[in-house]
Amino acid sequence: MAQKVNPDNITIVMVRPRFPENIGSAARAMLNMGITNLVVVSPENYDLNKIRKLATHFASDVIDGVKIFENLKEALSSYNYVVGTTARLGGERAVVSTPSNMAKKLADLSQNNRIAILFGSEDRGLINEDIRFCHELINIPSSDFSSLNVSQAVLLVCYELFLAGIEEKTKYSPRLASRHELDGMYEQVKETLVKIDYINHENPDYWMNKIRHFFTRVELRAGEVSIIRGICRQINWYGKNSYKKGIEGKKN
Repeated sequence: MAQKVNPDNITIVMVRPRFPENIGSAARAMLNMGITNLVVVSPENYDLNKIRKLATHFASDVIDGVKIFENLKEALSSYNYVVGTTARLGGERAVVSTPSNMAKKLADLSQNNRIAILFGSEDRGLINEDIRFCHELINIPSSDFSSLNVSQAVLLVCYELFLAGIEEKTKYSPRLASRHELDGMYEQVKETLVKIDYINHENPDYWMNKIRHFFTRVELRAGEVSIIRGICRQINWYGKNSYKKGIEGKKN
């Protein structure tokens, strides 16, 4: 017997959508696969009439429950695991998974964690700043001509989630650190590493990418984030204390 993905813990996040019709089509696609949580971030044109027309009355409850945010960081603060979708590869998008493989992993994680799946704008997709919020990326395989509409991409990913199942007796799935907890940790780690000259202060975000990738593979829990932040605080305290003793020593 297989346990399915928990749809209550899955949220589709549309980032900077340009056309309201695509929001409606995505809502309808989600509902077909049993997913009803939709978040829209900084839409270019949120025309409810056009949205509802493509969603049809069947998906009206999904549209009624849409949450709208001005920025992605705020939108993701309560989620434990974030997956981005990308058509472009290389650079910061070196490690990607297929929708089916990702769905199998999310089936396990969704039992105890809130998961956000990001879809970018119709013209640019997700930009690098968006990708940095993601634990992992999905790339939908296609032929040489790759031009999926965003609502089509939503349907394909939701379909794989609908199909995915896990064995009834599975490994324990802990609660991972939320995006809010991780963002706070990364800021503190960056500040500390700049202070001790471990990373270049002129472009710290570039050097932090490798550290982010490392911690992403570890899949930190909330308690582990607290440990890392405690180490940073102790490093800062030790640095200030040593500096103070050095100044006092020179005076004496």
